[in-house]
Amino acid sequence: MTEDLKNYAENYNFTEIILIRIMKKIFLFVCTTLMITASAFAQAKHEQSTPANAPAAAPAANNPNAPVITFAEQAYDFGTVVEGPQITHDFKIKNEGKEPLILSNVHASCGCTVPTWPKEPILPGKESVISATYNTSGRPGHFAKTITIESNANGGKKVVTITGDVIKPEEDKSIPLAKPSMLKSNN
Repeated sequence: MTEDLKNYAENYNFTEIILIRIMKKIFLFVCTTLMITASAFAQAKHEQSTPANAPAAAPAANNPNAPVITFAEQAYDFGTVVEGPQITHDFKIKNEGKEPLILSNVHASCGCTVPTWPKEPILPGKESVISATYNTSGRPGHFAKTITIESNANGGKKVVTITGDVIKPEEDKSIPLAKPSMLKSNN
């Protein structure tokens, strides 16, 4: 043992040393918990004041040159589809304003729908596509999903919708449902 440890051991008995070590661990645990909690509250307060999905360059409402987003269609019906594959529809968009259109965020109403969109600005007069892919696997029945587009266009948010009906695939009748048992005799 080192010299400091010998002095420490002479002043306290074994039980006191153990209690001191336990108290140090409890003190460190409480301090760490308080720091993590304070950090979480500070982060939550910061997120409320500056949302991450805010448009990057929101124009003033009276900007006559602001981008104008137009859609060839704002709703698409897939009709009746068989359960299993993913289905996709492309929403054609056009910038009819005088400044570049920036799509800052595009999100779906649930995780079964995944949107993809152009990350680069859409120049005035140019067109692009926002794709919406719906996963039909394990989701028989009617669906109606929204895709919200946040941009620097006048009006900020726009919503498009996909709908349809998913049916279960028909069972293959050429496959026997019960296999013959090897334990049964064929008498």
